[in-house]
Amino acid sequence: MNLIRCSNKTAALLCVVALLATAGTASAFSVSAEGVPTETAVEEEVSVTYTIDDPFTDAPNEWTLAGSTELKDVSWTVTVLRAGSQVSQETYGDQSFEQDLEIDNNGDQVRVELVGTTPAISNYTYDPAQNYQVASLSRISGSNEDEFRNDTVHHYTEESQSARQAIDDAQAAIDEAGGNEEAEELVSSAISSYENGNFQNAQDLAGQAENQAQQAQQSAQTQRTLLLIGGGLVVLLLLVGGGYYAYTQMGEDDYSKL
Repeated sequence: MNLIRCSNKTAALLCVVALLATAGTASAFSVSAEGVPTETAVEEEVSVTYTIDDPFTDAPNEWTLAGSTELKDVSWTVTVLRAGSQVSQETYGDQSFEQDLEIDNNGDQVRVELVGTTPAISNYTYDPAQNYQVASLSRISGSNEDEFRNDTVHHYTEESQSARQAIDDAQAAIDEAGGNEEAEELVSSAISSYENGNFQNAQDLAGQAENQAQQAQQSAQTQRTLLLIGGGLVVLLLLVGGGYYAYTQMGEDDYSKL
């Protein structure tokens, strides 16, 4: 009987501990995103949704939500919800916006939907690859601004993507060959052409670098094969010579016995 009472008390205590732990971690300011791409082509449409949960937990009771983007033809839709029901909704058409939020008038979730098109590329860079800002979201309170989300994405044109792929292929061939100085110089020139927007020249130079690396690798493999063959012949000659010597020695021993 005592054991049963003890078990019941232990179970109750564990439940209380679990509830306290859950209460301490269930509610916290957080932001999640859906639809953020890894890369996009210029003029490609981008659609991203950010969800801010518990916007006033571990945060001021009044603050301003600020958003900015480098997308073009932008549309922001900011929806405030409470327990899944819509409280308010605002739409903005500029690359940046600000919306005031207050704990007494706003809900427990803010959804930010962003739609726009990928901007043109003003500066091509190979490493790191050129990026643009999909969105930055900040919390402004008084003179303090806290950026809590910032997503950047690689953008490209068909020509720049082809040139980049050619450079990547050339570098992979060089690495596989164990390095080649002439090929590496060609790749450096290809990267310079890429960053200057001369994509056809970059692609041609990268192709030359890849061929150079492959030829160097084939030449090295041929040399290794010849060395192996040469080494095998040396071993074979040594074996034949050793066998012949042993045979002659045996013949001399037999002659001595006679």
